[in-house]
Amino acid sequence: MHKILILDAPEGGSDVMTEALDAQCEVTCISNENEFQVKIRAQQYDLIFLDIDSRNGRVMNLLEQVHSKDPFLPIIMTSRSEKAEIIVRAMNRGASDFLVRPISSTRIKMAVDKAIEIRNQRFEIAYHRRKQDVVYDFKDVVAYSQKMKLILNSLERFAMTDSTILITGDTGTGKSFLSGTVHFNSPRRKKPFVKINCANIPEDLLESELFGHEKGSFTGADKQRIGRFEQASGGTIFLDEIGEMNMRLQTKLLRVLEEKSFERVGGNTTIYSDVRIIAATNKNLVQQVENNLFREDLYYRINVLPITLPSLKERRECVLPLADILLKKCSMSMHRDISDFTPTAKERILAYDWPGNIRQLANTIERAVILEDDSKIHSFNLALPEKKDNRPGQSLPVATVEDNILLQGDSSESLADREKDLILQVLEECLWVQKNAANKLGISPRALNYRINKLGITHHHWRRNKRAE
Repeated sequence: MHKILILDAPEGGSDVMTEALDAQCEVTCISNENEFQVKIRAQQYDLIFLDIDSRNGRVMNLLEQVHSKDPFLPIIMTSRSEKAEIIVRAMNRGASDFLVRPISSTRIKMAVDKAIEIRNQRFEIAYHRRKQDVVYDFKDVVAYSQKMKLILNSLERFAMTDSTILITGDTGTGKSFLSGTVHFNSPRRKKPFVKINCANIPEDLLESELFGHEKGSFTGADKQRIGRFEQASGGTIFLDEIGEMNMRLQTKLLRVLEEKSFERVGGNTTIYSDVRIIAATNKNLVQQVENNLFREDLYYRINVLPITLPSLKERRECVLPLADILLKKCSMSMHRDISDFTPTAKERILAYDWPGNIRQLANTIERAVILEDDSKIHSFNLALPEKKDNRPGQSLPVATVEDNILLQGDSSESLADREKDLILQVLEECLWVQKNAANKLGISPRALNYRINKLGITHHHWRRNKRAE
């Protein structure tokens, strides 16, 4: 429910506003300027109405004062006058709208809804300068393994509640992606979704990032800042790597969970924020509690709906479908016409354990797209460590011709030399016919021609070498 403060409503005007907004807002009407100053210092409001006619020029100064203190607070001016210079003056000093009396209930409702929507958009612009990677529909989440199917079924049910969710799992398993999916399938989907990584922000700045700060509260605080919890009001906040948060901040977070209130750094105004929290960590919080690094009461408070995401090694059925999606996404962003992997590349992708999970898979495919010259990703462009198997009685797997290009042999021989020797050997076996050599190597003629030019391989029977002679 939005909190609205009205100063100096004309006779009968406050009744119209209260009647129009009573169902969706908590409306306070006052006529004393000193009382107004006390109210805005003691409580956080979602919107303010100021009437120009009642106080003449002083209201403009009051508008400027309130706006400079809280630039995100919507202020709607009212007046009997429709003079353009008054309207322009009010808008330049920070008013979000200007209503001319008499005002209908419908017009009041529309003005309030629009002002609060614009405020939420400004919040999102301030904190979401980069496009977020979010899967918006549970049906679009890759889940071919039975374990992932069960997890998605649970998350779909959890999304319809307001309870706190704790997502655990190894780094790169998709905790951030799925937090967004939960939000955009919840009743809060039209409200802000705010993500913050607690490990990426220094401890002394994290409190200000989460809860905001007042102007002058510390060195460098040259203006007021709205915190993430305030910006996410009505929506969802995702706290990634919550296990990195220090004990003092954990105490403040516990209060937010229990009372839905906090104060900005350097401020004494209590701010109420109704947010749904989704927390994530790759640490063992039970062990953190035992080591006195995480509050036990906070752990039980965030562990209402626990979810543990499996690693890619535990959901191998999902690896190739994920690789296909990531390849299409990467090719599109780089404007490359690469649509598939070669059979050998698929074998390598499936055989690898992916300790870095989806993040490592995405980075590997991105690098391969940059290096690839063909319409398919080849095995030699997948930067993966070779698997070692030193168990007795186990022979080393036979490498394909394609893999031999990157085969690591004697450390004294460079990779380029080994590649050149292999290509020369195959060219001689194919009587220097490049098309046949490319087929034998398992790469495209274009890719082979690129490597021939790069490695400086020549032959006097080739037409371009004859022209050069």
